[in-house]
Amino acid sequence: MSGHDGGRLDPVAWSRPVIGVLGGLGPAATAVFLDVLIRATVAGSDQEHLDLLVSQHSTTPDRTAGILVPGAPDPGPVIARDAVMLERAGVQLLVLPCNTAHHYARQVEAATTIPLLSIVETTARVAVAEAGGTPVAVFATEGNIHARVYQEAIEAAGGTALVPAHSLQEDINRLIYEQVKAGAPVDLELFDSCIDRALEQGAGIVVLGCTELSVAYDQHGYRGDARLVDSLTELARITVRRAGKELT
Repeated sequence: MSGHDGGRLDPVAWSRPVIGVLGGLGPAATAVFLDVLIRATVAGSDQEHLDLLVSQHSTTPDRTAGILVPGAPDPGPVIARDAVMLERAGVQLLVLPCNTAHHYARQVEAATTIPLLSIVETTARVAVAEAGGTPVAVFATEGNIHARVYQEAIEAAGGTALVPAHSLQEDINRLIYEQVKAGAPVDLELFDSCIDRALEQGAGIVVLGCTELSVAYDQHGYRGDARLVDSLTELARITVRRAGKELT
C-alpha cells in the first residue's frame, strides 16, 4: 500500500507526530473535532496541517452504560485495542474526543507506550482558571458524573466542581441522547435554560464535558460564549500545541 510499509506509516511520507484519533464515541463529535482541529491550526496549505489516523469505531459499547449498568458490555478493552492498532500503525500521540471514555484511559495507557492527551485534564485546567475561584458546573453524561471524571480533575486543578441538580441533569441527558446522538434538532432554548440554571446554582463557568454538547456549541453559535468552556475545543488546542504547530 502506498505510504505504508508492512502496515506501518512510512516516515518519509508522513510528518511527525502523526496523531491517532480514537473516534466514533460518538461519530458526530469526532467529525466536529476534526473540523475544529483544522480550524485551530495555522496552515497556508494542505501540507501544513497535521497528519492523522482516525479510528471511527462507532460500535464501541456505550460508555455510560459500561459505568452504570451491571453486566453491560465493557468499552474499555475495545478502546484499548483500537489504541494498540493505531500505535502499531505508527502514530506517536493519541487523542480521545470523548469525555466519559476517559474513565477507561488507564486501560489505554496500560496497553500502549505512546502518550494519550487528556480532554478532561486540559479542559478542567482552563475552566478553573476562567472561573476565578467560583464553582465550575459540569455538563456531562450521568456515567461521567457518577465516575467523578470531571469532579476529580477540577479538584486536582484547584477548583470546585458543581454537579447539576437532578432536574437539570435530566435536561442535559435529553440534549445529549435524545437530540445530538439521535440526530434530532437541538432545542436551543433548553440548552440556554440549562446554562442559566447552572449559573443560578452558583457556577461561574460551565464546562461542556460531553462532546455531544460540543457539537451543539460549535454548530449553533455558542463559540466565544464567555459562560462556557468547551472540551472538544480545548482538546483540539492542546493537540495542535503538542504537535508543534501554531494556533490560530
